[in-house]
Amino acid sequence: METLIDALLQGILMGLLFALVALGLNVIFGVMDIVNFAHGEFLMLGMYTAFFTSLLMGVDPLFALPASALMGVLLGLASYYWFIKYLLRGPAIAQLFGTFGLMLFLRYLAQFLFGIDYRILQKGILIGKSFSVGPFIFDATKIAAGALSLVAFAAVYSFLNKTKTGKALQATALNKEAASYMGIKTDKMNAIAWAIGGGTVGVAGGLLINFYYVYPTVGLLFVMIAFACVALGGFGSIKGVFFAGLLVGILEMMFPVFGQLVGSDFLGPHFKFTVVYLAYFIIVVFRPQGLFGWKK
Repeated sequence: METLIDALLQGILMGLLFALVALGLNVIFGVMDIVNFAHGEFLMLGMYTAFFTSLLMGVDPLFALPASALMGVLLGLASYYWFIKYLLRGPAIAQLFGTFGLMLFLRYLAQFLFGIDYRILQKGILIGKSFSVGPFIFDATKIAAGALSLVAFAAVYSFLNKTKTGKALQATALNKEAASYMGIKTDKMNAIAWAIGGGTVGVAGGLLINFYYVYPTVGLLFVMIAFACVALGGFGSIKGVFFAGLLVGILEMMFPVFGQLVGSDFLGPHFKFTVVYLAYFIIVVFRPQGLFGWKK
């Protein structure tokens, strides 16, 4: 029983980070109906930003979070104004292949600049430390990542629901044409959506580098998880992506533990994402809009 509870708690911590990774992807889709295939590369560049900021400036990785967030915001704005804005003039297939091309460009640019080596931070206030709570032991970096992910998620949720700009974003997501008739500058809203998408995933990357390797293709794993979270929670639903992230984190951590309990190699850690995508398949078959989806 203690093993299952430990896996549940560890899954919640990772689920909070997964939710933050998926948040920006959902915001961009909710406002613009565009799937950003380069989202994983935004995460990867956020990790590299925190890594080199910490390494070269001698600051703790957690204090490098503003640099990762700023990089993500600037990358999101640059992607929109210099690239995505022009893709909107073409058909939907051009937008699809356009973000896919952006993904390849950023991935191989990182490979050219940083090489293909795996890098990980060795020093930090919380790196290598753990906390004991009764029989449970938690990695300090994962506790910080989960807590700060929750703070960042709450900040974005409050911005979208408590501010005039956030409500304008939601109006644009519901009906862009009607929003423009009401005086909302939809082009500006699109840019803000990309800034939020880049900034949140930049923060997620800055948190992830505290306990995970960074390399040019690291974004592929996490963007697949993000897609699953968005589809599970519902395209355009902020609440949905939060609970879907928690669900994915819990399933990922509890699946190998369940495999150990039943003594099955098929249920081992190498297949931990199998159950995640199985859950995604079942939900989209019976509820295509996701658990909390509202976008048509």
